[in-house]
Amino acid sequence: MSAPLLSVKDLSVVFHQGGKESLAVNHVSFDIMPGEIVALVGESGSGKSVSAASILRLLPYPAASHPSGQILFEGRDVMALNERDLRKVRGNDITMIFQEPMTSLNPLHSIEQQIGEILELHQTIIGEAARQKTLELLRQVGIRDPEKRLTAYPHELSGGQRQRVMIAMALANRPKLLIADEPTTALDVTVQAQILELLAGLKDQHGMSMLFITHDLGIVRKFADRVCVMTKGEIVETGPVADIFDHPQHAYTKKLLAAEPKGEPPVADSSKPVVMQGQDIRVWFPIKAGFLRRVVDHVKAVDGVDLTLRAGQTLGVVGESGSGKTTLGLALARLISSKGRISFIGNDINGYSFKAMRPLRDRLQVVFQDPFGSLSPRMSISDIIAEGLKVHERGLSAKQRDERVCWALEEVGLDVSTRWRYAHEFSGGQRQRIAIARAMVLKPRFVMLDEPTSALDMSVQAQVVDLLRDLQTRHDLAYLFISHDLKVVKALANDIIVMRTGKVVEQGTAEEVFRAPKQDYTKALLAAAFDLKAMNIGGIRQ
Repeated sequence: MSAPLLSVKDLSVVFHQGGKESLAVNHVSFDIMPGEIVALVGESGSGKSVSAASILRLLPYPAASHPSGQILFEGRDVMALNERDLRKVRGNDITMIFQEPMTSLNPLHSIEQQIGEILELHQTIIGEAARQKTLELLRQVGIRDPEKRLTAYPHELSGGQRQRVMIAMALANRPKLLIADEPTTALDVTVQAQILELLAGLKDQHGMSMLFITHDLGIVRKFADRVCVMTKGEIVETGPVADIFDHPQHAYTKKLLAAEPKGEPPVADSSKPVVMQGQDIRVWFPIKAGFLRRVVDHVKAVDGVDLTLRAGQTLGVVGESGSGKTTLGLALARLISSKGRISFIGNDINGYSFKAMRPLRDRLQVVFQDPFGSLSPRMSISDIIAEGLKVHERGLSAKQRDERVCWALEEVGLDVSTRWRYAHEFSGGQRQRIAIARAMVLKPRFVMLDEPTSALDMSVQAQVVDLLRDLQTRHDLAYLFISHDLKVVKALANDIIVMRTGKVVEQGTAEEVFRAPKQDYTKALLAAAFDLKAMNIGGIRQ
């Protein structure tokens, strides 16, 4: 048997803050063989990402220390390398894909500049050769019209497109070991399957090994060779994927395998009032060219969408990244301009100015995809939740605002005594509950939920789905639920819109769409979500 490519031995990580120490990783050991995919699974805060970051010594010093452990890569102890030798390993022999691409990409540099920098530093490829290599990498990871994307900046791409750029950057130097920290979290199911197939193909082609960190156990089952289950900083179970999934031994492993969104949405009632209605909604972005910057074409992000949403019901909007899902939601919430008719609780709001919309904002709320990015790091949770009250209910006293904040926190299942803490002191699932509380404190009628569970591990996803369903039942809320996770959509939505390149390709009740999809595109989405074999991922692991 060959020697391990990477061997982590007795690794511990301690964080130091304010004179206190917290043990994040506790005597963890695992090996990765050449050409092997090892999955590291567990809930948020279990120590997965901290363990992975330790391999490249990316943790901040002296805030983080390693009281014990060795990390051997091809027999050399990474912990003992000087900075010069460590730079040769980073980005060359070992690369890493991070979970949140928006914070990992430079907002001031174009995509071509960011990928080109890697090619220049590690392979001395510059000029036209670098441009062609960049185009090749973007095509490999499924970026459409890569020539048009070279000059784009990260904020001009969708979440899934940004993650594909990160993957292209990580694969540019054909590393021996790829550390993938939740690489498919932001991707829709079909692109997720394509990326996994791409990574598996590169693994087979170049003999690349992989440490795959994820909360999606469905991916692990089809994609990995071995799995390490981690909780509270310790690996509690490890073994071949088939053994862990078919015969789990540890109670925590059994809990993870049983955790997925369950239940049915509230029964639709056609007699309830219409909260949100759209007719022929269009959002076209102009493409300008030439010296005079004349409009030569349009990007039709949303093109002729009709919808009706009643109180107490959920409309699920699904489709690939860039299909127009979020743009549709932003248009309905009047956060971007659009054409067509939008009616909110009887008011035709499409022509409303920002000032005219302000009195309606308390009844029309948004919960964004990334709770950490949408919560101010400088404000306490109490201030974040109370901010909307200061704008929309100015007559409330400080005591009354605090009572409403406490009510909102109780509504989402959080301890009211935590309201003086800051966002970074909470887990991902708790931060999403805070974002929901911020919306609920104003007692809205309509809530746009933009991928609210995509960054959460499976057990927390199930809790948030149960919470949203409970809040909807108690307050008769209308939800526009945008997601690429069809299992979550199935547990929440009464009706579904399937979007592709700005248009609705299929529309109907959730039962009809899931039971008997009419369009091939819908069938492909469902196949990718509920059976990865349909996307050829099953062929990776035999």
